Amino acid sequence: MRYIISDIHGEYGLFMRLLDKIKFSDGDTVFVCGDMVDKGTESVRLLKFLLNAPNARCILGNHEYAFLTYYWAVMKTSPADFDGVLRNLQSRFYGDGRLLDWDTVDKLEALPFYIEEPDFICVHAGLPLTAECGLVPPEKARTTAILEDRTFMRPDVAPRGEKCVCFGHTPTRNVCGEDKILAYKRESARGDTIGDYYKIHLDTATCLGGPAGCFCADTGRAYYAERPFRLRY
Repeated sequence: MRYIISDIHGEYGLFMRLLDKIKFSDGDTVFVCGDMVDKGTESVRLLKFLLNAPNARCILGNHEYAFLTYYWAVMKTSPADFDGVLRNLQSRFYGDGRLLDWDTVDKLEALPFYIEEPDFICVHAGLPLTAECGLVPPEKARTTAILEDRTFMRPDVAPRGEKCVCFGHTPTRNVCGEDKILAYKRESARGDTIGDYYKIHLDTATCLGGPAGCFCADTGRAYYAERPFRLRY
């Protein structure tokens, strides 16, 4: 099975609880639409798991991109002091930053901005639309649009295209008032596979006390894992 998730934000334990719930196995694949890091306390542990798992495919979110931008700036001024640079980078992560190593940094730097499958596209925040409401191909979209778009989440934005767009970035509670995955079904479609949907909004506000949620591309079902206790803000 293929599962898609976004905006885990350092909640390693809750993510593993979700994998247990869906009985994730070596024959499955998880697609992560960015923002694996920051806000939670186990960003590096989550990165190490995902970037080394053969059946995990990840893209950059705006939080990973912000980290890389900082890293590139530091390297311009401290190119020879690699130990110092790594300590600097470790301090960027709250909680388990000391676990960060160069292998993780290198693998993070190699991640793409999008993943395109035969029946869906993974981006972090969204894709621009043409005048006819078609999708601008991700390879032609501006990086800022892919990472930070805040209009694609609107319910009235209905892209016309053969592939479903999977995205996160903004909690769905800002759209519907609930922490749940929003799957927008095509007219007259049954909803049994991801091809029956034109977009899927995946950010369930995990970093704000919401559950970890994923969508199964092969069944059209959403799955959730809650904390043992619910955070209140």
